[in-house]
Amino acid sequence: MQINQITPRYHVAPQISVEDIPALRDAGFTTVICNRPDAEVPPSHQAAAIEMAVRAAGLEFELLPLTHQTMTAENIARQAELVSAAPGQVLAYCASGTRCSVIWALGQAGTLSTDEILAATTAAGYDLSGLRTTLDSLA
Repeated sequence: MQINQITPRYHVAPQISVEDIPALRDAGFTTVICNRPDAEVPPSHQAAAIEMAVRAAGLEFELLPLTHQTMTAENIARQAELVSAAPGQVLAYCASGTRCSVIWALGQAGTLSTDEILAATTAAGYDLSGLRTTLDSLA
């Protein structure tokens, strides 16, 4: 399992599996956010299966599936709320971690500078330089 740190509190990852949950708990994560729609994965990796394992491990689980069409202002605000309300470290996952990085970046526009946002995502392995104009316009 690959975990990429965006901030000390917010991390992103490609698709996780039920077998990954104990390691997440042991690493200190308190909340898992699924940003991947069920239509993209087999039943063994769909939100319900991951949620059951996450909750059984004593962690919180949130579902906010994202596509290009659902990357709305409301969902950007909802992701930020979920992270803010989490009692500790958050892991958000999707297919590669990119959507989780994009929604974080969009949610930080106006709070952090565009350069700070892009530096954080680049350091985590996600080149979001194509969002520069959008981030600047949201600031």
